[in-house]
Amino acid sequence: MKKIILSLTILCLVFISCNSFKTTMGKTASLEGTWELNYVSGPRIAFEGLYPNKRPTITFDLKGNSISGSNSCNRYSGKLNADGNKISFKEPMAVTKMFCPGEGESIYMSTLQKIDSYSISEDGKTLNFIMGDIAMMRFEKK
Repeated sequence: MKKIILSLTILCLVFISCNSFKTTMGKTASLEGTWELNYVSGPRIAFEGLYPNKRPTITFDLKGNSISGSNSCNRYSGKLNADGNKISFKEPMAVTKMFCPGEGESIYMSTLQKIDSYSISEDGKTLNFIMGDIAMMRFEKK
């Protein structure tokens, strides 16, 4: 009897741990692809004023464990640092150095540095970057 209970307990633990791993991997996997910014918190300038010609984008390459994108003027790239719903952009990134008028580029890059987690909507079309418990940036799937 003890062996059966022990076997059932171990079997249940295996199923629970596999399901937890699948959920974590599923969250990270849903980042894959390109996202376009449609909201940023903080600046006193209207969103369309910050990005009149081109909105910032971010592309996640999970196989290459990297990110890349456009901050509305210059291109950037770096290493992907994500675990579950935690994410960090604190490691230095490579950024091109074209002259960019306005504040959009600097606001985008400095806000990225503050992000510590993310969430993706149920339908998989909206990505929120979060600092603490405040949604700082919102992207839509391209």
